[in-house]
Amino acid sequence: MRWAIIDTSVYIDYWERGLHDAALADVRKAFIIRQSSVVLSELRRGARTRAAQRLPQTLFGLARVQWAPTEADWWRAGLLIRELGDARHWDPHERMAFQNDVLIALTARRHGATIVTANRSDFELLGRELGISVLTV
Repeated sequence: MRWAIIDTSVYIDYWERGLHDAALADVRKAFIIRQSSVVLSELRRGARTRAAQRLPQTLFGLARVQWAPTEADWWRAGLLIRELGDARHWDPHERMAFQNDVLIALTARRHGATIVTANRSDFELLGRELGISVLTV
């Protein structure tokens, strides 16, 4: 069985817009899902209402295994963001916005996991740079 991390973008689309139901069913059949501590943090950070706050709290409670970036992942992320940002002339805000995606990607790479995302542009770039598998929904 293969591993997958579901990106924040997919959870938000699913919870707020009811999107990706069939794709998520297929993902659950094909992969063992592992929660990223970065994704859980992003979901918690963005939850503004009590109802919205219950969703990441429930997901956190169900996550028997969480994968987190290591010190080496953080160190590598700084270099990768600098290199990609310089090549694309990103401003500091763009670089900061990209950081969590890089940390998710490096974590997935370390575990040999596929990233399931609705954020095609960032993760396809990271897929090419890091040689990781990305499944766009």
